[in-house]
Amino acid sequence: MKLSVLIPVYNEQTSVETIVRRVTSMDLAPVGSPVDLELIAVDDCSTDGTPAILGRLHGAPAEAPGSGPHPARVDGPETVGALRVIRHPANRGKGAAIQTALTAATGDYVIIQDADFEYDPADIPRLLAPVIAGTATVVYGSRPLDGSGGRWLLDFGNRALTWLTNLLYGTRLHDMETCYKLVPTALLRSFILECHRFDMEPEITAKVVRSGHRIVEVPIGYRPRTGGKKLSARRDGLPALQALLRYRDWRPAVATASTAAVTGTAPVRG
Repeated sequence: MKLSVLIPVYNEQTSVETIVRRVTSMDLAPVGSPVDLELIAVDDCSTDGTPAILGRLHGAPAEAPGSGPHPARVDGPETVGALRVIRHPANRGKGAAIQTALTAATGDYVIIQDADFEYDPADIPRLLAPVIAGTATVVYGSRPLDGSGGRWLLDFGNRALTWLTNLLYGTRLHDMETCYKLVPTALLRSFILECHRFDMEPEITAKVVRSGHRIVEVPIGYRPRTGGKKLSARRDGLPALQALLRYRDWRPAVATASTAAVTGTAPVRG
């Protein structure tokens, strides 16, 4: 299996290098099967030191969206060989960065990794295990939404959105808004994602379920961000709610059986 780790980045100079190196150093031995890694970082027009850090790790200037791998890349002691870096010429939002990274991905599966310290890449093998074992096609990492770190309002909003997802879509999820969504690349591409901000989380969830795939959850750790949180309960909560309602009647462009053939897996209902 080849896994593409999609890393949307905006002004994360204090954490992005650590996260990139944590992804490349995570222990995949417990998965029990070889996993090739590909990291695709999309710099969403950062204005701090993020572009310089990514350039050093990449060994070349960032690619323009759609231009392909940079031909002038130079490997050195600090470069990360599995890393590609793409830069947006203007800030477009997390969802748009994920769309750009998804276009460039060459892995069998993709997972989204935020560039701050909230999600620990050491948990990614937990999501891979049920896929490797053949018991799941789509896996989410479920956080403890207990208000820790002073996140009472945001966690309440996440629980409310998850409750509404379960009501509208007949699911039994504990954390719909989680960043850690492990999805077959072909399946995610078939959705033709539209949302450009954090409302992409409910869009992905709605389309996974409406395509007939069951979401399996595994518990993960979570370290709430203490300052500079980019997600706003007021600014992002309503668009997330609207996305859940908008995609309630969404249908895949191709038949479920065709999608299964593309992803190489059969949808599981339940």
